[in-house]
Amino acid sequence: MSGVDAAGEVRREDSFDEGALAEFLRGAFPESGSAAGDAEVGVLQFGAGHSNLTYLVTFGGREMVLRRAPRGVEVKTAHDMRREFDVLSALAPLHSKAPKALAFCDDPSVIGAPFFLMERVRGLILRSSEPPAGVHLPPPRMRALSEAFVDSLAALHELDVSSGPLAALGKPEGYAIRQVAGWTARWIRAKMEDVPALDAAAAWLGGRVPAASRPALVHNDFKYDNLVLDAGDPTRIVAVLDWEMATLGDPLLDLGTTLGYWIDPDDAAEVRALPFGGTLIPGNLPRAEVAARWAERAGRPDADVLFAYVFGLFKIAVIAQQIYRRFAEGATTDPRFAAMLEGVRVLGRQSALALERGRIDRLGF
Repeated sequence: MSGVDAAGEVRREDSFDEGALAEFLRGAFPESGSAAGDAEVGVLQFGAGHSNLTYLVTFGGREMVLRRAPRGVEVKTAHDMRREFDVLSALAPLHSKAPKALAFCDDPSVIGAPFFLMERVRGLILRSSEPPAGVHLPPPRMRALSEAFVDSLAALHELDVSSGPLAALGKPEGYAIRQVAGWTARWIRAKMEDVPALDAAAAWLGGRVPAASRPALVHNDFKYDNLVLDAGDPTRIVAVLDWEMATLGDPLLDLGTTLGYWIDPDDAAEVRALPFGGTLIPGNLPRAEVAARWAERAGRPDADVLFAYVFGLFKIAVIAQQIYRRFAEGATTDPRFAAMLEGVRVLGRQSALALERGRIDRLGF
């Protein structure tokens, strides 16, 4: 089907013992094997993304997605496969856009790290500022998709987290304070050169943490390239991916991450050059309208969207710096990571503009 997200050959540095995986699968899915237990396993890799490694696994006539942490990192919340498996399991009866979790393995001897398997949801994924080949997204359709995007984020934030399995996923008290302090500490540990604009952003965020609001389930990476779209109707979102950082907390910071990735057509050229996905496709809601629509749909009219945006830019800059440091220290040879350092600088300059002008839009003027 035209435009459907596809997997390719496994990169050498990301390969593993497929025989060991096959043995695990035969135990986890005995109904998929033949009577002799000799069902074949096929492994391909989804090449996009900068964090966890994601593979397409075929076994006994079924397709599954395998996720594991990248090499060269300590497995903490951002790469905790057990956590993502638990989040998907908790969401299964409550959120139709969460892929079904299938199996978890905590034995690193199988493929070199803990991993989990989930159902594969076929569809389109917007990974660049151009639609996938063969996909028609004229401005009215793109606007409808961007509205559905915001509404899906707000709907996630409206899930009842007061009881049931979601209530055990985090401690929302003091969430915003912990997030600002945590990302500031990560910045200090990861930076390899001074970026005064990001130091200033960290200081400003630390002095402006808003009062706690009604807690919600936060995804923490809600953006176009983590959404699967219906190939027949790209305005319909059929799945949300990458739940490993989901927790309970202040949804304003979840909005902030989304806004940090949301580029407007009138942003500076260096910002428009960032590889942040489909928000530059004509027809998208502008960044300020994304924030306004979310505030209305989520019932949070007093949301501090400037704080949210600066937090999002700062957080994304820290993530980029962490990835670049792994590359600079030889933990990964992926050539895409070489450009991360300049992205850190660009995000710093964008945060400085937002703070100077006191707004989140019309920053390219």
